[in-house]
Amino acid sequence: MMSIRLLTATVALFATLFVQAQTADEIATKHIEAIGGKDAWNKVNSVKIEGALNVQGTDVNITVVQLHGKGMRQDIAVQGMAGYQIVTPSEGWTFMPFQGQTAVTPMSQDDIRQAQNELDARGSLHEYKEKGHAIELAGKENIANATCYKILVTLNSGKKETMYIDSSNYYVIRTITTQKANEQEQEIETNYSGFEKMPEGIVLPKTIVVPYGTLTISKIEVNKPVDEAMFKPTYDVEKSNEPR
Repeated sequence: MMSIRLLTATVALFATLFVQAQTADEIATKHIEAIGGKDAWNKVNSVKIEGALNVQGTDVNITVVQLHGKGMRQDIAVQGMAGYQIVTPSEGWTFMPFQGQTAVTPMSQDDIRQAQNELDARGSLHEYKEKGHAIELAGKENIANATCYKILVTLNSGKKETMYIDSSNYYVIRTITTQKANEQEQEIETNYSGFEKMPEGIVLPKTIVVPYGTLTISKIEVNKPVDEAMFKPTYDVEKSNEPR
């Protein structure tokens, strides 16, 4: 009798996990459909975003370039100082003079591994199984007056992310990720709004709120040619922007 009870409990457990996995997969599929569809996102090779992050009344100009699977560069300019972060599949560098850095600093191999998702211009939920990510539905929560599905994402790097997907339109309106700062891990909450459909058919947010300010995106370019030399710390961004 005991073995029958154990078998029944085991079957029930696996049935619950299966239904939950199917539900999470369905939500991920509807999310991708809502932001343009799998076919449109499969064509995304590069994304360049320009905007200003308002931090306590000071505008910080930010440019982010992602070349899918090959590199990510974030340039930051504030009060006459310019810094950057670069990540590639095997290397990474930071130069943040406004944080006291006086020279380019190579990233540790662990930080490079944790940052690999930043090379994904198509998003974690796009073909997540093929990428080796895992997702789990953790119920629903009310976020900013919206009923959201709470999706737990475990990336192939081991890094974890929580996504809140609005049940009315299947847009991701909030993420919570764990990030290292000053050798300590902290949770970073990011909120997304002002969604806009690009000419390429994909939908992207134009307003991003992080704990230290609001990033208002002024320009988005999709699939524009990217000079891969920019993913080296010796690359001169200012000269690359000069008229030819």
